[in-house]
Amino acid sequence: MSRTKAAAGLVLVAAIAGGAYWWQTQAARPVDGAASAGPAASGPAASGAARGGVQTVGVVTAQRQDVPVRVEASGTVVSLNAVDIRPQVSSIVREVLVKDGQMLKKGQPLFRFDDRGDRANLDKARAQIARNRATLADLDRQYKRALDLRAQNFIAQSAVDTVQSQLEAQRALLQSDEAALQSTQVSLGYNEIRSPLDGRAGAVNVFVGSLVQPSGTVLVNIAQINPIGVSFTLPETQLGALLQAVNLGNGGKDKSPLEAQIVLTGSAGRGAEASGTNPAIKGKISFVDNSVDASSGSIRVKAEFDNSAGQLWPGQYVRLRLILRNITNAVVVPQAAIILRGTERSVYVVGEDKTAKLVPVQIRYPFGEMAVVEGIQAGDKVVLEGKQNLRPGATVRDVPATLDAGVGRRAASSPAAGASK
Repeated sequence: MSRTKAAAGLVLVAAIAGGAYWWQTQAARPVDGAASAGPAASGPAASGAARGGVQTVGVVTAQRQDVPVRVEASGTVVSLNAVDIRPQVSSIVREVLVKDGQMLKKGQPLFRFDDRGDRANLDKARAQIARNRATLADLDRQYKRALDLRAQNFIAQSAVDTVQSQLEAQRALLQSDEAALQSTQVSLGYNEIRSPLDGRAGAVNVFVGSLVQPSGTVLVNIAQINPIGVSFTLPETQLGALLQAVNLGNGGKDKSPLEAQIVLTGSAGRGAEASGTNPAIKGKISFVDNSVDASSGSIRVKAEFDNSAGQLWPGQYVRLRLILRNITNAVVVPQAAIILRGTERSVYVVGEDKTAKLVPVQIRYPFGEMAVVEGIQAGDKVVLEGKQNLRPGATVRDVPATLDAGVGRRAASSPAAGASK
């Protein structure tokens, strides 16, 4: 009897478990084909498909602004004036008044040589002049007496003529002595050398007691430091804009000189320049060569800079920036938004109907991550993100994009710089 009750209990438990399993499977089964709206209903891709294939793109608004046309070039700092100091006489160095690297003023004494011989010649020339002046005064008195005697017919006219010729010869001799005195003074002046300009001395190559000769070594080199120049070249394709900027056609009377800037690098470089703690060095274009170098296709240009702070040094390599002109009311878009196909340039523009339109553009001037273009209007929504799989006429949903997102795609648009005209 007990076994029969146990078997009945097991059957009841199995029936209850089976019923529970059936109920769970029926509750989890979709009703009336609702499986089509299952897991696919979640996620942006499924939501885009449910809206008929709408693609989300990041757009930027084309801006209108004035854009300066900049040209950068590499140049070398050069001194506007430099001179090698050499002796003009053979002598012994008596004094060296300049030191290596000394800043000099125009007219400052540099060297003094042994001038005892020249001073003796100067005294001799002065004595000669004094003697000849005395002789000239005596002949002048003789000539006046001869004129008086001739007026009284005591002497012949030939005697008067003789005295007159001696007087004129003595006058010429005195003039010769005076010229010799000046020559001696000039030679004496060669024994002291003064600085011909304001500048900085190089290495001094002689010492006290050294024998110097006109054909010998350079005593010292002096280079002007302030103001200072920078020599550089520009490609001949920039010549027209450069000449227009410096206004050579009318001698620059209608414009101020074209400004040039030294682009700072290194520890005092771009960061300091951007923060304003160490601004760029500004100068002006002072020279444009009169011909283009046919071998290199470049034109030589020189700029002049104030160097009172001593930041520029002859021979130094620098980068320059010129602003040749300004493009007014230019339409500007990121270069990353431009699609390159062979020689064609185009962008996707999102219209008011939320469809993408492929619009051809012309790149007029690229600068940094941006470019001046023609073919679209300011205010147009230009696709920056998501243009890779976009097709003309596709329906899109536009969201604002950041320029940083397009920087990573710069490689695709970098050839645009070569398309600038």
